[in-house]
Amino acid sequence: MKIISWNVNGIRAVVRKGTLQEFIKTHKPDVLCLQETKAEKGQAEVDLSGYEEYWNSSKDKKGYSGTAIFSKEKPLSVDFDLKLKLDDKFGDADREGRVTTCEYDKFYVVTVYTPNAKDDLGRLVLRQKWDAEFLKYCKKLEEKKPVVFCGDLNVAYTEDDLARPKENKGKKGFTTEERDGFGNFISSGFVDTFRMFKTGNGYYTWWSNFGGARARNVGWRIDYLLVSEKLKKHIKDAFICAEVMGSDHCPVGVELEV
Repeated sequence: MKIISWNVNGIRAVVRKGTLQEFIKTHKPDVLCLQETKAEKGQAEVDLSGYEEYWNSSKDKKGYSGTAIFSKEKPLSVDFDLKLKLDDKFGDADREGRVTTCEYDKFYVVTVYTPNAKDDLGRLVLRQKWDAEFLKYCKKLEEKKPVVFCGDLNVAYTEDDLARPKENKGKKGFTTEERDGFGNFISSGFVDTFRMFKTGNGYYTWWSNFGGARARNVGWRIDYLLVSEKLKKHIKDAFICAEVMGSDHCPVGVELEV
C-alpha cells in the first residue's frame, strides 16, 4: 500500500492547474492525505474516479486550513477533529479542519495539519497543548490497532531537518518547545519513517517562496509520515517527492506491506 501526504497550500489552485491530477496519475497512491486544502468539498472540481473522498474544512474561517483523505479502499470508519476545545486569541484550532482519520482493517490513517506557532510565537502555547492532545489521540487509537499519521507538523525536529539551523534556532518551527513536542511522539513509540532510510541533511519538504530558496534547496523538513512501532517492519520504503511542484511543500510517502 502506498500512502502519500501533501500540503497543497490550496487545493483549488493545484486542481485548476492539473497538478494534483497529474501527480495522482503518476504516483498512484492508495491513500492520499492532504493538508491546507483551504476549501470545502465541492469548491474544487476534483474528478478522481476510483477514490473515496473525505474532507474536513474549517468551521469558522472559510478558505483556511483544512485536511482531506482520498482513498481507493472504502474505510471501515471515518472521523474528524480531536473533539476538544483548543482555543486562543486566534480561534479554536480544533474547529479549523486539522485532523481527518480513516480506519482500515489493520491500521488507522490520520492526516494532521499542526497549528503554526506564528512568527512572534503568539500561538506557541496553543501549539504545545495541541501536540500533547494529538499524541493522546493517536495513542488512544493505538489501543485498538496501529496508527499511521502524516502531515505538515510545522517543526524541524533536528538540525539535519533544516538548511540553516543556527539562524533559525528559537524561531517558529525550530523552538525547543516544538522540537520537544515532536520528540514525545518518538519516545512514545512512533517511528519517523523517512529516517529509517536516509540520514543527514539536504532532505527538505518546504521552501520559502522568497529568494529562490527551492532552487537552492534552502528548506525545512516539516512534513512527516510516522507509524506505530508495530508497523515498522512493514515499511518497505519512505520517500520525499522534492521534484513535485504546485505548492511550497512537496509530497512525502511510504510503501507499506501488511
